[in-house]
Amino acid sequence: MRLDARQFNLLAIAILVALAAHAPHLPLWIIAAMAFVLGARWLQRARRADLGAVPIWVRLPLTLALPAAVVAQYGNLFGREPGSVLAVGMLVLKFTESEKPRDARAAVTFACFVLMAALLFDQSLVMSGFVALALLPQIILLRALEPRDDLALKPAAATLADLRRGVPQAAFAVLGAAPLALVAFLFLPRLGEPLWGAPSPDQGRTGISDTMTPGGLAELIADDSPAFRVTFDAPAPPPPTQRYWRGLVMYHFDGTEWTHMPSPPVRDASPRFEALSAPLSYEIVLEPTQQRWLFALDLPLAAPNGAYRNAEFTLVNEKPVMDVTPYRVSSALRYRHDTLARHERQLALSLPAGYNPRLRALAAEWRSRYGEDREIVQAALALYNARFSYTLNPPPLGRDSMDDFMFETRSGYCEHFSSSFTFLMRAAGIPARVVVGYQGGYWNALGGYMVVRQSDAHAWSEIWQDGQGWVRVDPTAAVSPERVNLGSRAANAADAPWHGPEWLLALRNQWDIVNQLWNKVVVQFNALHQQNLLAQFGVDHAQWRSLAIALGAGSIVLVTLAMLWALRRDRDPGDAVDRAYRRLNRRLARAGAPRDEAEGPEAYLQRLRQRFPQAAREIEAVFARYVALRYASAQPDPAAARAFAVAVATLRVG
Repeated sequence: MRLDARQFNLLAIAILVALAAHAPHLPLWIIAAMAFVLGARWLQRARRADLGAVPIWVRLPLTLALPAAVVAQYGNLFGREPGSVLAVGMLVLKFTESEKPRDARAAVTFACFVLMAALLFDQSLVMSGFVALALLPQIILLRALEPRDDLALKPAAATLADLRRGVPQAAFAVLGAAPLALVAFLFLPRLGEPLWGAPSPDQGRTGISDTMTPGGLAELIADDSPAFRVTFDAPAPPPPTQRYWRGLVMYHFDGTEWTHMPSPPVRDASPRFEALSAPLSYEIVLEPTQQRWLFALDLPLAAPNGAYRNAEFTLVNEKPVMDVTPYRVSSALRYRHDTLARHERQLALSLPAGYNPRLRALAAEWRSRYGEDREIVQAALALYNARFSYTLNPPPLGRDSMDDFMFETRSGYCEHFSSSFTFLMRAAGIPARVVVGYQGGYWNALGGYMVVRQSDAHAWSEIWQDGQGWVRVDPTAAVSPERVNLGSRAANAADAPWHGPEWLLALRNQWDIVNQLWNKVVVQFNALHQQNLLAQFGVDHAQWRSLAIALGAGSIVLVTLAMLWALRRDRDPGDAVDRAYRRLNRRLARAGAPRDEAEGPEAYLQRLRQRFPQAAREIEAVFARYVALRYASAQPDPAAARAFAVAVATLRVG
């Protein structure tokens, strides 16, 4: 028995949605190649169904090319991305040989696995909903593979008819499995490590990088997706001018790019600093970054669990952040450092030889003219404020990029300003460094939390001043105060149409509340939360055995209830016409004219005409429909049966 055209079309749709689930994280050329193979196979079957499966001399080279393409793209066959390419590729190759129902059933089974694998990359509410919807074509195909009298329709029309009728049935099947899935979600023991192993060597990074070049943050600033969300213990968040989320400190500059050099954790009380304000406590929920650094308001007092604080007062996680990660931090928004180590001073004054001679000359002139560090800083900020402009589309820079920016183009954004300011301060003999992180955040009053987006990425400078220590100086604020006071959206409005209108921003921020709830309830449901799940029932820190017992008991109860429901006696036997006729009888009985058990429709109608003369015509029309459906044809027309049910529901007899 071969797959008919209708079943083959449904199989193509089922595989296509599985391929679509992986499209966001796979290279475009791989997706295009798989889509081409899928389309070519469908076209070959549609034109010449008698040819059967794709010949082996075509399938064999494709099978050998698949792992070769994976190695060419990723360098190995292990990891999430290579594994997903192999899985999706094998599913598409299975389609090239699928000719029998057993092939289609095997493909559906593997397609469900491929859909599950898509959640290893993205566990957001949108992706989870897409995967749930993508199960519907799989279930519709399985129902279409069941033996039945086929439709006398063309293949395309039959496929659409299957989809139209099958969606409600498949949705009911998915919803019916939801209670068992919930029990498994709550009680299935969870592993402490992910199943997919180490990430690929060239796995794409997201968020802040450990290098910075003037213009390098443009792509990140154009990304409006959330970077992290913050819930404060205080009733209100800090003001915008204090929303500096410290990430990385960069000392090394080679003339082209700034680089973060990892520093070891600080195990003792040094470097010491004095907090000048009360600590502010809050919880951050960080989106996956594949990096180890964490973010905190400037300045974190201590590192959260599983992380450490280094000599630069930045937080470093023990492992790369591969999943949505919550952590608690306390920060002092005002502080004062004690001393500057000698090697740190050297790093903060180092400059690459042979770069930016004009800027060096300006720094020397200012040192000679002003003498005091504070006056040099004020002169630099005044220069930025008077002659520079903020834009996301700055002109390109040459080899002496800082000279070109300061004396020629004079337009840019945070990276340009922080880079040039730090270089200028070092050339003037003032220790300075670049700090990269985020600035700002949208306070969602309805949800009671702050969302910081990738578009809030920012770079600023820190200079050392005796008696104060490291002092934050943001030259961007001197050029564009709205960037700090009103956020990236206000500053980038002229260059960033991707921000969209205000109503869209409000809608997106309200939708983010749903994502926040999804993260807390579903994504962050880890092994620790699971172990504490049964605490309200007197079982503290449930272990694997307790969870296994709860899983087994819950599954048995649900399966038993499902079996009882499936084996129940039908309380309303008969087809749709009989059920509608019985409803009609019940309505007429309530109106005062019950039908005798042995009374046929014609005799019953004669009595009804006398009992309800004012509604005789309507009653006759309804009974005429019933007689035609029940006695004039062997199989009632579904559309006519539905029309009869509607007529019964709308009949008025009194």
